[in-house]
Amino acid sequence: MSAQRLLVDIHTHVYLPRYAAFLRSRTSVPRIFTRTSPESGKPEERLLILDDEPSGGRPIGAQYWDRDEKLKFMDRHAIDVSVVSSANPWLDFLPAQTAHTLAGELNHDLETYCSTGPSLQQDLKRLYGFGLLPLVPGATTESLVSTVEQIASLPHLKGIIMGTRGVGKGLDDEALDPVWAALEKAGLVVFLHPHYGVDKNAWGEKENGHVLPLALGFPFETTIATTRLILSGVLDRYPNLRVLLAHSGGALPQLSSRLASCIAHDPLVASRLKHDARYYLGKLYFDAVAYGSEELGFVSDAIGRAEKYANAGASAAVSSAKGTDGTEKRRAGAKRMLFGTDHPFFPPLSATEKWKSVVENLEAIDGVYGWNEAEKGAVRGGNALALFNLGA
Repeated sequence: MSAQRLLVDIHTHVYLPRYAAFLRSRTSVPRIFTRTSPESGKPEERLLILDDEPSGGRPIGAQYWDRDEKLKFMDRHAIDVSVVSSANPWLDFLPAQTAHTLAGELNHDLETYCSTGPSLQQDLKRLYGFGLLPLVPGATTESLVSTVEQIASLPHLKGIIMGTRGVGKGLDDEALDPVWAALEKAGLVVFLHPHYGVDKNAWGEKENGHVLPLALGFPFETTIATTRLILSGVLDRYPNLRVLLAHSGGALPQLSSRLASCIAHDPLVASRLKHDARYYLGKLYFDAVAYGSEELGFVSDAIGRAEKYANAGASAAVSSAKGTDGTEKRRAGAKRMLFGTDHPFFPPLSATEKWKSVVENLEAIDGVYGWNEAEKGAVRGGNALALFNLGA
């Protein structure tokens, strides 16, 4: 099958059986617990990953850990390949030594999950994965780098998933420099995914379920974390580091020019970076989990203009950008966007329905003005095959 016709899901999660069992053994958040469903009167398992989580967490079942359920979902929606990641909260809540041991075990589990699964063709499996690092306070550089090396040695793991806190102080912490260096050297993709959101007091007292934390808190968390990463100079020091942002980068594309202006007017940081802040969006990758064509088009524009801001101040860059063909810019940005579903979260309300996270995100890709069939095919799958070096 042509690479341009493959559908590759790069944002799809699993709670591996070992991890689910570990969460069941806990009596404090995060944990999996059993309660009687108020609707059916039957026992149900629920996942609680944050303190004071709305609705007492969420109901979970086999689709969260059973590989056959993942493959059934893929078959139902014509997804050819999935790059699977352990879902949050990862190992953030554990002591350093426990996190190191469990990371190693879960990485081997994920390798088995992928390697013993079906093949799409001779040189292409249907399942690949993002490994885990023991990114917790107290983790040693040796522990983190050795785990990067372990992941790099596992042929079906193509990167790592990580949250926004690093080893406790955020992604601009200099203690992470050896980790970025090791990831860059290994050629592993960093999938940056939120977990904590923003201060819950921002949501007020009215009960709105998960809507505000998920729709706004998660993307804002990603926006802040990535901005701190940029401001710290990590992308200058490690120019070949490949970072993939969840949820289309949150609000970063929308706010990137405001960010650049604030940097230019702040003596503390104005000379810190090698490029205008907008340049760095072209060094990042973005999933296409935005649910709307207009949103995807905007993100693509922000990526596609990035080269205009290399080694340039804001005024020079704006001047040089005048007259740029908008469609050409949008097509260029498509090269760094990749389809995702966020499975197994946001399931349909009826067993007969297809998942909106699949249908709406595919419709969004198909409806982006200015993308031709080549760009749309690349976002659906071709870009992922290239980024993760999958297949021939």
